[in-house]
Amino acid sequence: MYHIPILAQKIVESLQIKPDGLYLDGTLGGGGHSQAILNAGGKVVAIDRDSDAIEYCKAHVSGDITYIKGQYEDAVRLLGKKGITTVSGAVIDLGVSSHQLDEASRGFSYMHDGALDMRMDKLQDFSAYDVVNGYDEQALTDIIRRYGEESFARRIAGAIVKRRAVKPIERTVELAELIRSSVPYRKNGHPAKKTFQAIRIEVNGELKGLYDAICGIFGMIEKGGRLAILSFHSLEDRIVKAAFTEFATDCICPKRLPVCVCNHRAIGKTILKQKPSEQEQQTNPRSTSATLRVTEKL
Repeated sequence: MYHIPILAQKIVESLQIKPDGLYLDGTLGGGGHSQAILNAGGKVVAIDRDSDAIEYCKAHVSGDITYIKGQYEDAVRLLGKKGITTVSGAVIDLGVSSHQLDEASRGFSYMHDGALDMRMDKLQDFSAYDVVNGYDEQALTDIIRRYGEESFARRIAGAIVKRRAVKPIERTVELAELIRSSVPYRKNGHPAKKTFQAIRIEVNGELKGLYDAICGIFGMIEKGGRLAILSFHSLEDRIVKAAFTEFATDCICPKRLPVCVCNHRAIGKTILKQKPSEQEQQTNPRSTSATLRVTEKL
């Protein structure tokens, strides 16, 4: 299976699908969330930067769906080119698809041997190889610490620089084993998990435009419509939470000011925050770290 959609039924319920309403799936992936929306009677416009995902869904997803190659960060512009200025609701799944993780040639996984790649868009020139073999030790330390929240970032970066001085690091398992030998034993999880996450985020610029993308997509949603976002690590979730909190807040002036001068008024209200059930986590272990947040347009 290409991808098991996480919290699909809860997302459909939360979006309150209207017959013939148009919904944006900002991260198509395997099409699970799009198909659930279509099954509930909605229409979908779906965006993905991965051509493999779009081709797969063209063959496996049925219903009134329009595909757009691109990134959700550009959703407003991409939909505008199609003449779409408003949508009934939207979903963004920030996770890496199972297909990308399981396909060794994509180079995302520390569990499968493949060339260091990690590009969500295969037409992009910049890859994990460039990060691992091109960034200096301080830059590597910074991204591993910032995007991986890895306490041994400096030690890992130093080991990478030392190894690549002998020969370039080209394979995922080679990097994973280097990391394993560089850090103390960990009881829970593979020691390379955080570093691979950090490199993937850097390669694909996953956090750089997230806040603005959320604001732009929320701005397209009609009154009463909802935006559902699935995040998979604390860095993503903090950004989602911050955006949703601002949508639901009247005054956003600094606390030191005695009176409001921003004239900001709430444009949304938070509907829910939910984790997958224990049953779903057992059925789909990759859902374990997921957090769903939903906000409604006032």
